[in-house]
Amino acid sequence: MSTAAPGTASVRRAVRAFADAHPGPVAGGVLVACSGGADSLALVAGCLAEFGPAATHVATVDHGLQAGSDRRAVELADRLRERGVPVVHVLTVQVGTDGGLEAAARSARYEALVAAAGGRPVLLGHTADDQAETVLLGLARGSGPRSVAGMSAWRTPWGRPLLGIRRSDTENACREQGLEVWNDPHNSESRFTRVRLRREVLPLLEDVLGGGVGPALGRTAALMADDLAALDELAAAVPAVDVDGGLLLATLTDRPRAIRTRVLRRWAGAGGAGQLTADLLGRLDRLVTDGRTGQAVRLPGAVDAVRRRGRLVLEPVTRVDHTAVRMES
Repeated sequence: MSTAAPGTASVRRAVRAFADAHPGPVAGGVLVACSGGADSLALVAGCLAEFGPAATHVATVDHGLQAGSDRRAVELADRLRERGVPVVHVLTVQVGTDGGLEAAARSARYEALVAAAGGRPVLLGHTADDQAETVLLGLARGSGPRSVAGMSAWRTPWGRPLLGIRRSDTENACREQGLEVWNDPHNSESRFTRVRLRREVLPLLEDVLGGGVGPALGRTAALMADDLAALDELAAAVPAVDVDGGLLLATLTDRPRAIRTRVLRRWAGAGGAGQLTADLLGRLDRLVTDGRTGQAVRLPGAVDAVRRRGRLVLEPVTRVDHTAVRMES
């Protein structure tokens, strides 16, 4: 690796560092998601060099959103096989409409990748530039600390070995190795929020703030992730759930809100509730601190969180006009 050109060496170092940090997940081989862009192609090449062909499977996804996408997927698979990848999956998905085109395509893609991986970790080619965009989106939307913490290098089954290097490194790696890069036209369409962030907002911030914005946002994400991990660990140690699955309020009321809400989110999820919005979580927290017996908050998943004599319990919704008094927002 010492003789590799700079971009190639950066990618390989990142892949090796990821493998050293997460030896268990990669022990049985990996599946690399490859779109044909510079980031994912460089990641495939790095994995081939570091893990070897037998341990490096690849999948490319045809979303069916552009004319000729099926042909491009097959051509990419053929080129990857010529480069020494023994197993290349071409996955065709149907993209729905929930959450907008970007979110729906991502959901369909991720579901297909997990199915194709067969238990292997799925490696994605997100770089430090993608991380900066994610953090900026989280800040702008007020989505809370988990969004500001950005993407994780590892969260089963997703691995992101390239989060510490720049997009320019992957582009250089592809040039150095003669890899033919496909530039997705969607990456130039201003109707997508991320494209405008990448092409308009981040360059403006770099200009106004004198550079270094991308790496600074990445450091912010890493620091936030450390804080979140510590808070999650503290919340997990709170003995708040009784033998019947109820939540003991006396163990929560004097805790910091950051601990209470983590306990509440985990408890509600374990009891069958769906994803909680910030508003719902706030109402649930007020039920703990200021609620009265009989008051309730309706949660996704057709369950009510009801305060019952020093406890919170989850009760299935059996009729629309539930008798408990609702906590107002």
